[in-house]
Amino acid sequence: MEKLLISSCLLGNNVKYNGKNNYIFGIEKLKEKYDLIVICPEVMGGLSIPRIPSEIKGNKVINKELKDVTLEFEKGAKKVLDLAKKYNIKYALLKDGSPSCASSYIYDGSFNSIKIEGLGITAFKLKENNIKIYNEFNWKELLK
Repeated sequence: MEKLLISSCLLGNNVKYNGKNNYIFGIEKLKEKYDLIVICPEVMGGLSIPRIPSEIKGNKVINKELKDVTLEFEKGAKKVLDLAKKYNIKYALLKDGSPSCASSYIYDGSFNSIKIEGLGITAFKLKENNIKIYNEFNWKELLK
């Protein structure tokens, strides 16, 4: 069975910065077609649950207390990429808007809920390794 990387929060696991999740109703259908490899790059990089929200500003990831957490995000991204290579992953289903997993938009670093086009740290690494990224808006394409 083909393997699929998937953001843990989308499966209903409480790993978000605020200790909650982004469960997608019906997501379990993916288990019929894929062996799910569950990830949370931020937790894998050593950040806690809950944690202070972070946004990408320039080439850094800064949390709301203005602490640079870029290294933790990069560490998590590297671990996810290592898993992707180990299991020859072709697809990933990631949470859009996340500074780790965003595939179309990120927040601008002002902590004012302003969305801009961009990729999260992990999504960027996966994409540059030819892994196709899906998100909560187009995930059903994975069922075709």
